[in-house]
Amino acid sequence: MESLIGTTTDQAPANPAVADDMSATQPVGFWCGLTHTTVTQHLRDAMAEIDVTQPQYWVLNRVHGGPTAPSREEAVAQLAHLADGPHEIARVVDQLLHRGWLRADDGQRLHLTEAGEAARARLRELATEVRAVVHRGISDEEYVAALRVLRTMVADAEGGRTPGNPI
Repeated sequence: MESLIGTTTDQAPANPAVADDMSATQPVGFWCGLTHTTVTQHLRDAMAEIDVTQPQYWVLNRVHGGPTAPSREEAVAQLAHLADGPHEIARVVDQLLHRGWLRADDGQRLHLTEAGEAARARLRELATEVRAVVHRGISDEEYVAALRVLRTMVADAEGGRTPGNPI
């Protein structure tokens, strides 16, 4: 790896109280991790108030959003990378079937029930409300700029690859 020392801002230890004029020295990993943890916990707390989990929302969205109804195995495979463990999504499918929010057809394809669609719609509304709280004071332009920076950092860390343009 080519050394960039001397051409970039020095790295300082993580400091949650750092002044804006010193923010460029902060480790992005710390701030991304803190942001992920805090925002995810805020969303999960809001969902818990209506007795739903974030993984349940993922499954409801997946079953609703695909061009064809997924099988249990397809839903698990497509969402496993988000889960806290290898069996979490399979358990969530079982929970949603038991709750009556999903049903399996004769071909074992998953479908939302009327109650499941109502829950998914309510969760989407809740997620939008949480997003508004988390994004308070941040314009869409600032948000897009922040994502652009993060995507660039990911591409740089992966050796310069960009989505749709692998090296």
